[in-house]
Amino acid sequence: MKKSSIIFTAMAMTTVLSGRSGERLQYPAAPADPATDRYFDITVTDTYRPLENDTAAATLQWVEAERSLTEQYLSKIPFRDKLRSHIASFQNYNKTGLPWKSYDNKYYFYENSGMKNQSVLYRKDTLDGKPEVFLDPNTLSDDGTVALTGVYMSPDGRYTAYTISRSGSDWSEIYLLDTATGQLLPDHIEWAKFTGAEWYGDGFFYSAYPVPEAGKEFSNANENHRIYYHKIGTPQSEDTVFYEDTEHPLYFHSLHIPHGSHYAFLMAGGQGFGEAIKVKDLSNPASEWIEMEPSQDNIINIIDLIGDTIYFTTSVDAPNYRLMSAPVTAPSRENWREIIPETDAVLAGAQMAGDKLIVTYQRDASSHPALYDLDGNLIREIQLPGIASASFSSSRRHDEVFYNVSNYLQPWAHYSYDTATGESTLTERAEVPGFNPDDYVTEEVFYPSTDGTMVHMHLTYRKDLKRDGTNPVYLYGYGGFNVPLDPGFSPNRLNWLANGGIYAEANLRGGSEYGDKWHEAGTKLQKKNVFNDFISAAEYMIKEGWTTPERLVIEGGSNGGLLVGACVNMRPDLFAVAIPRVGVMDMLRYHLFTIGWNWASDYGTSADSPEMAAYLRSYSPMHNIKNDGTPYPAILVTTADHDDRVVPAHSFKYAAELQAANTGDKPKLIRIDSKAGHGAGKPISKVIDEYADLYSFIYYNLGIVPVTE
Repeated sequence: MKKSSIIFTAMAMTTVLSGRSGERLQYPAAPADPATDRYFDITVTDTYRPLENDTAAATLQWVEAERSLTEQYLSKIPFRDKLRSHIASFQNYNKTGLPWKSYDNKYYFYENSGMKNQSVLYRKDTLDGKPEVFLDPNTLSDDGTVALTGVYMSPDGRYTAYTISRSGSDWSEIYLLDTATGQLLPDHIEWAKFTGAEWYGDGFFYSAYPVPEAGKEFSNANENHRIYYHKIGTPQSEDTVFYEDTEHPLYFHSLHIPHGSHYAFLMAGGQGFGEAIKVKDLSNPASEWIEMEPSQDNIINIIDLIGDTIYFTTSVDAPNYRLMSAPVTAPSRENWREIIPETDAVLAGAQMAGDKLIVTYQRDASSHPALYDLDGNLIREIQLPGIASASFSSSRRHDEVFYNVSNYLQPWAHYSYDTATGESTLTERAEVPGFNPDDYVTEEVFYPSTDGTMVHMHLTYRKDLKRDGTNPVYLYGYGGFNVPLDPGFSPNRLNWLANGGIYAEANLRGGSEYGDKWHEAGTKLQKKNVFNDFISAAEYMIKEGWTTPERLVIEGGSNGGLLVGACVNMRPDLFAVAIPRVGVMDMLRYHLFTIGWNWASDYGTSADSPEMAAYLRSYSPMHNIKNDGTPYPAILVTTADHDDRVVPAHSFKYAAELQAANTGDKPKLIRIDSKAGHGAGKPISKVIDEYADLYSFIYYNLGIVPVTE
């Protein structure tokens, strides 16, 4: 790699552009030290390589200058404050999670009375009993930036371990409580990652990386994921390594021990779509690991271990998944037995409910659950009200079943379910002040992509909306990593719907809505299918008379941020506003940061082959920005200083390239949040601030003055 000897660190204001309403935007000069990289026969210059060092003085100086510019721009939008209040008003409703019966035979549930930064964990003795606070994460920080990410009770109910995240980071800390009293115990685990607490004996297993280098905690590549055992009452320094694989430093490792079992299931992932699995008898210190699945190219989800029989779902020889069983003492493929065969619907999940199975199928991105016995016989389907997503709370230890139904217009509705009679009883549902779901409708459509593939999409809008080509459309997509876009509620988009906007959610290839084949059709050398699906969704909305390019907004986060960045480069004429959030913008170097290497199963890497390197280079958002005067939409990039999933360098370098390029007069800004990460665990106050800024930017650049009452 060859570097220029000239380093630009001065924060002089350069590249004068115009924003809407004639204001002149002067973008900060980013620190530049051009690096020349060679990818087989391709030479690429990375001008803003210094921005990869997020703790360098020059980067911090640039970040503050960009924050100042973005705030200056947004502060001039006359309706911003009222819009924030209106968005906040839709957040102020009771958010209650499903109850679950834990090992102490009490019922636990999360609840947020409205505007608390984090939901509180409550418990009660009976379903109709008086709840008491068990754990309130709002007390763990002054600003709500410490999030409770998991709760794990010991099988005897005596102890409860819980994990927290600070400022949205993927790094976890584990604490321990006396369950009965709620007293905090001295045990404290740091630098854990992608883990819970798996109880066994007088302690628990957890997964962690070696302590990172100071100053590089949120950017350096994570390697050598180990499983440790922690004995209650001892310091972390005495924890023992239970499992490691020094020959494969890029594998993730996690452990699962079914309730009441002495068998441990070891999952190893990170280099494929799924996970390899081994099984070990913990009651026999001399026992060896027995291989259940050697490959990481298939997905296996363990449902439970009943006696000596493992029940699990898998994609092996079944891209739409099937339910299988195997003996725990001989769990390899040749001993698998099919319980529920593959169907034309995707088997999205299964769980025990007493001595029965609740199996959830997915058809056209909507939930269709059913009840089965353990021999695979269908007892009955569980009917849901229309287009919806369903989640269940159940256990093999008891027959009580609860489920939640949500969709684009319903935050949550809780039901109890009688497995004997099939009767569902509505127990409670959410009501959002100022919003009447009966005024709106969700419909599903199919549209052709570039290659003729039919793609599914949900549209949500006011019932009195006219298809006259003038409607603003907010088009959202993801398209990757086997992640489905199910019908889901967001109070943050209600202002958009109330102002006559259409919310369109496209089920692009790369997701799991139609099984593994749908996922694989949007990966590696087929990744551009995802972008073509998204562009075709926009073209469909225009062709069908819903909107025009001047009223079309696109948004996506993470892999969806990549989607937005790539589509803007491919069709800048098609969109008025683009919001790439926490996106993967440098496709040539993404695998060098934190856990980026884990995404190679979907993306491939620039080191794989000349063909793969050229393909990544052909769509990488920061490498394909036009610089010839082609008008781009108004763009607001978002990232956060504690994002150690998709490091801020992606958005930093992309924004710097955007601002330096000749892409027309519309604003190209970056919103850099502080004490926040990739998105999970963000306090409500920060969520409201972010969406107020996003929608202010959107409305302003669409020329719309929104109704804010």
